[in-house]
Amino acid sequence: MAIRLGDTAPDFTAPTTEGEISFHSWLGDSWGVLFSHPKDFTPVCTTELGRAAALKEAFASRNTKIIGVSVDSVEDHHAWAGDIERTQGHALNFPLVGDPDRTVATLYDMIHPNADNTLTVRSVFVIAPDKTVKLTLTYPASTGRNFDELLRVIDSLQLTAHKQLATPADWKAGDDVIVAPSVSDDEARERFGDFTAHTSYLRTIPASKA
Repeated sequence: MAIRLGDTAPDFTAPTTEGEISFHSWLGDSWGVLFSHPKDFTPVCTTELGRAAALKEAFASRNTKIIGVSVDSVEDHHAWAGDIERTQGHALNFPLVGDPDRTVATLYDMIHPNADNTLTVRSVFVIAPDKTVKLTLTYPASTGRNFDELLRVIDSLQLTAHKQLATPADWKAGDDVIVAPSVSDDEARERFGDFTAHTSYLRTIPASKA
């Protein structure tokens, strides 16, 4: 079954390159990014894992943990890690789930038979501390993911998690944000002070007022 926004992220217990984990317990009170890799010792995945490792501190500064999953074994993952460090300049520094029986891949609907009936597509799930899914992305096996975009989305999600705000197209941290249409003008002034009304429904405030 497809996982939709707002669903509880399925829990699982699985072996990883950092030992066995219980997913929900491992996340704790953090945000999480779970992303799948079609297969070990493949070129696009090698670059992705290196990039994610390079950005681990950027994710950590956002209270976000990252974890990968591949349908190969943990033993294969450890062997692959040497190639990742040598070619990408960053050692694997977050858990990579071993999923040879496809348990996790099936839970998260990561195998799309019309694309490949054995390997996972490049799925991404951003999960909030309450374990609900806040973002899903699916890339084909041949296209590497944009990790800067994941950081941008997490910034947006965290900014708007407890406020009636939204972020516009191409928004980046520090840019103006949108006041939700459900907030009246009077309520917006009470909450945020002055705002810019571009139309009756498009109102923006500086990020500093958010």
